[in-house]
Amino acid sequence: MDNKLDYININKQTWNNKTDVHIASDFYDLQGFLDGKSTLNSIELELLGDIKGKRILHLQCHFGQDTMTFSRMGAKATGVDLSDKAIERAREFAAKLNLDTQFVCCDIYDAPNYIDETRGKTELSEAKFDIVFTSYGTIGWFPDLDKWAKVVSHFLKPDGKFIMADFHPVVWMFDNDFKEVFYNYFNIEPIIEDESGTYADRYSDIAAQTMTWNHPTSELLNALINNGLQINSFNEYDYSPYNCFNETEEFEPNKFRIKHFGNKIPMVYSIEASKK
Repeated sequence: MDNKLDYININKQTWNNKTDVHIASDFYDLQGFLDGKSTLNSIELELLGDIKGKRILHLQCHFGQDTMTFSRMGAKATGVDLSDKAIERAREFAAKLNLDTQFVCCDIYDAPNYIDETRGKTELSEAKFDIVFTSYGTIGWFPDLDKWAKVVSHFLKPDGKFIMADFHPVVWMFDNDFKEVFYNYFNIEPIIEDESGTYADRYSDIAAQTMTWNHPTSELLNALINNGLQINSFNEYDYSPYNCFNETEEFEPNKFRIKHFGNKIPMVYSIEASKK
């Protein structure tokens, strides 16, 4: 079960099953979003800066809340996701909010082909963006980060910015209750698991299989560097802006740590890089 079609089909089905559960969850606060609430956190907002008038490509956008938040901030935003169910709902919300946000459904590795076809050769003959963005729970779904970084580089204009915020690879070493080091820090093999519930609703009756990969920091940074990106900043944070793990405590509003670790481990990192 390690060929391309297997992992894509497995994970696509999982995210299709999760979409409506996530939309209905308190975690995603859909009504707050529809009423105008921004879904972005200070970590990524500080790196993004003023995005008015910028062309932004959002990789792994789920059902598009952050992508549409970019549109509300004055950007021309395009979101890409593997889940056709999530993209279908994203388009519904964009239409309801009268936003010009564009959404594309495809495997991220194939995004250059799909975006060219979707947006048209006239407008996207260059197919370049000022900013490529991705955040929270992203690269673990890819077996090959070099191939992923090639996609990031492909879409960036010269001097364009890549902005990323994600959960730290140290977090993915532990079992679900953070009692022991259970997984390898390094990318040695696919992690195939059956799970019930979801981070947005742990008591949901959905069950799914996932196929993921752990990636050490060196693998991530070298993939970007080797594909023509210059790392301008790399920051680590001792908290998560989302309460999506077990055994957490909220020590400040919207800042969560693992209770018995406190501030001893990194939980999130951010990257700002530029296309050479």
